[in-house]
Amino acid sequence: MRAVVQNDKSRAQCVLRTPRPVLRRRGATVTAALAVAVLAAGCAQDDAPDVRGAAGQQAPGAPPARAVDGAAKAREARAALVAAAKRWKLDKVPLTAPAPPAKKPEIKAREGFEVDGQETENLPPVFTTVPTEEKIVFLTIDDGAEKDPAFLKMMSELKVPYTVFLTDEEIKDDYGYFKKMQARGITLNNHTLSHPYLPGLSYEDQKREICGMQDVMEKHYGKRPTLFRPPFGNYNHDTLRAAKSCGIEYAPIWSEEVYVDHWEYREWDQDLHPGDIVLTHFRGTDDWDGTMTDMVRRFLDRVTAEGYAVARLEDYL
Repeated sequence: MRAVVQNDKSRAQCVLRTPRPVLRRRGATVTAALAVAVLAAGCAQDDAPDVRGAAGQQAPGAPPARAVDGAAKAREARAALVAAAKRWKLDKVPLTAPAPPAKKPEIKAREGFEVDGQETENLPPVFTTVPTEEKIVFLTIDDGAEKDPAFLKMMSELKVPYTVFLTDEEIKDDYGYFKKMQARGITLNNHTLSHPYLPGLSYEDQKREICGMQDVMEKHYGKRPTLFRPPFGNYNHDTLRAAKSCGIEYAPIWSEEVYVDHWEYREWDQDLHPGDIVLTHFRGTDDWDGTMTDMVRRFLDRVTAEGYAVARLEDYL
């Protein structure tokens, strides 16, 4: 048996040839078989550059398929976000919030915002900022009067999280609009049935406003919220006691409020801070000199320019 190397115009070919005489002895037969195997292996190595794996087989040293797929998806998601920012005429692409903390921060009533019995009765804390050192803010939107389809589209395309506090009097003409919002992963919360000045009501009337809205939320959206925002940010001891009896755990209000044409601030420095809760409302051209999407553009341009990302409030509670 001998190995012959033949050349053609494209490559060298290794051909195995076996002598015509048949080896009769058992030992000789085994030896010949081994020789054939060795020569075959050598030929395979010589031809290695032309050998291709089966369909779907990765080249040696290639990264795992999942890693490749993940990187490709990340690039696609980034490209879609860049395109959306351009389409909605933002100055810059919104920053992406960091992953929420594995251990959630302890939420307490802001100093000076407590009521009598706050701790002893374990009443829902009223707070304006979430304790964090990350450069994040939280966007919250109240009542539900304006139902702009472009707003839903914009926030979905830009992947911006937000939290809403709904009033039945404002949403009952179109519960379905907020159902679409909920399907996009937005949490719907309690802002009373009719948006009254709660401290002016009796305990029972306050409870009716808050628990009644819990019933509406459960009926139309399948769950009773644990977050409640008192209308106008006004409350008293009875408000928080009634809220707790209705299943409320937190009562966030806000540090800043954004309109379509200006901002308003609670703090003396008139600036953003890590963990600040920002308020706005569902409003359109009937109330503002602009639309919901104009307001979002103003909000995102401001926070992005200052290096802040928008995070999801519920992830920190």
